[in-house]
Amino acid sequence: MDLLKRDLAPITTDAWEQIDEEAKRVLELHLAGRKLVDFAGPFGWKLGGVNTGHLEHLEKGTIEGVRYAVREVKPLVELRSPMVLPILELDYAERGAKDLDLDPVIETAERVAHAEDSAIWHGFEDGQIEGIIPSSPHKPIDVASVSDWPRAIEAAKEVLRLAGVNGPYALAAGIEAYDELIGAGVDGYPLRKRIEENIIDGGIVWAPALKGGAVLLTTRGGDFELTVGKDLSVGYAGSDRKEVELYITESFTFRVLEDKAAILLRRPDSQTVATKSPERNK
Repeated sequence: MDLLKRDLAPITTDAWEQIDEEAKRVLELHLAGRKLVDFAGPFGWKLGGVNTGHLEHLEKGTIEGVRYAVREVKPLVELRSPMVLPILELDYAERGAKDLDLDPVIETAERVAHAEDSAIWHGFEDGQIEGIIPSSPHKPIDVASVSDWPRAIEAAKEVLRLAGVNGPYALAAGIEAYDELIGAGVDGYPLRKRIEENIIDGGIVWAPALKGGAVLLTTRGGDFELTVGKDLSVGYAGSDRKEVELYITESFTFRVLEDKAAILLRRPDSQTVATKSPERNK
């Protein structure tokens, strides 16, 4: 038995398959960072930190004439988000049901995906993670209106080029920014198509955990690294006669290796809109 304790759950094989498939579908949809940064792992539960190769030099030691330094290590953050499902509903899978009510799985997978991506884009101070946006030394580029997106992306691309950051470039777009980018421009031609055909070659990625606009970044490799110990998995927490408590968990850390490799494009007058991806309920 492993740490997830799945063998102890009163869940049939068919039900587990549907739970895993639904969790995987939602996670793949909502996880934007993994599509754009380097991925290392998974290395399993036993990986507790990532060696950065740096030293923290100490001013004082216990023995005179001896200099001390501590190796710098990025600790992995463990995430866990619970969900409760009716056992009777899950038992329907063994009777041939292919349409189980797995809304709790969908909601939990979205929460965990947003937790990982929020750390990538905005950082997580308590977890010693510096996000892409706070780390960038570039002044954010304001997007004055919907029709201003192509100009702003061109300007952002030029900032990265002048900083010595080569492409290919991709655009991670938050919810409101993505909604604007998939719409038609003033001439009726789709903004997204115009941008992907003429401005960037890495595409536009829906990033619902990204707040305040969009991020243009290079996908050449070597600039951002997501390290995963235990990859996203569904585990068993406990049960009674009617319900079973499961959870989605993972362990990870994220490092910005080149802070100049990304720039924020912001909509100063934007409001966060709780829209859904058109693919969410497939």
